[in-house]
Amino acid sequence: MLTVDIHTHILPQHLPRWADRFGYSGFVELAHQRPGCAHMMVDGKFFREIEMNCWSAEKRIEECEACGVRVQVLSTVPVMFSYWAKPEHGYEVARFLNDDIAETVRKYPKRFIGLSTLPLQAPDLAVRELDRCIHELGFRGVQIGSNVNQTNLNAAELFPVFQRAEELGAAVFVHPWEMFGKNELNQYWMPWLVGMPAETTRAIVSLIFGGVLERLPKLRIAFAHGGGSFPTTIGRIEQGFRCRPDLCAIHNPVNPREYLNRIVVDALVHDARSLQYLIDVMGSDRVALGTDYPFPLGETEPGSLIRSMKLPRDIEENLLFRTACSWLGVKPEELE
Repeated sequence: MLTVDIHTHILPQHLPRWADRFGYSGFVELAHQRPGCAHMMVDGKFFREIEMNCWSAEKRIEECEACGVRVQVLSTVPVMFSYWAKPEHGYEVARFLNDDIAETVRKYPKRFIGLSTLPLQAPDLAVRELDRCIHELGFRGVQIGSNVNQTNLNAAELFPVFQRAEELGAAVFVHPWEMFGKNELNQYWMPWLVGMPAETTRAIVSLIFGGVLERLPKLRIAFAHGGGSFPTTIGRIEQGFRCRPDLCAIHNPVNPREYLNRIVVDALVHDARSLQYLIDVMGSDRVALGTDYPFPLGETEPGSLIRSMKLPRDIEENLLFRTACSWLGVKPEELE
């Protein structure tokens, strides 16, 4: 069966020394330790070890073949967003990363689909880069962070970016980053285990209550990690909307539950009961395979949870490729 993984991350094998180029710190560098292994470093401090499947298209294809994934949707590693950088520098970083993804897609157009990254700290430059990536590089959409320097996604200055994505028919993938509470949740890897689901929910609720999804009914938008805690707390969120409309409904009078069939979430929940809940609450046509490949919190064997559940064929098809194709705006036969 055709299988499309909407949530995978990729980096160039070599990164410029942007700190030297721009004259200030905070940028990621790659320190290659041995063949097939590198350390992501920030200001000389170790951030993460990566292997060659993070940059080698050929290694990715080899691993995809082993687990039955036909197509990967490629997006940068969220730490590369660089929203904190000066606008012109964030723009340069984004263009470099997007050009690298475009080259990978060009070499293997039947195996990879590209999502761009944008300098959201400068919405005018973000729109310019989005246009380039769609019209010139052939990308199908964009990956953005769940906040922009702790500004929620419903901020008025960001609306033109979402509006342009809708106009272009570009899919939007929202990934958590810079989790609020990360300084308080500094034990037991809690920023990743607790902060990320909350951060994704922050993004969804901001876009709903802020009226962005209501104003842009054709925007195709997906959220990582099963939508965070949003699907499982929709009852509480809806109750808040009902009992305190003075706080929750000030920008959008529509019940947040109405948007369950407007958004897509990936299936990365690591638990069959949780995935079944997602299908029951949102519908299988709103859930797509996403694995966070090639990182440790991702699905070890992409697609294995979905296949293990022995779902009816139509539901399995939705999860493995139909939802992804609809969100990306491609026909399944284009990927065969």
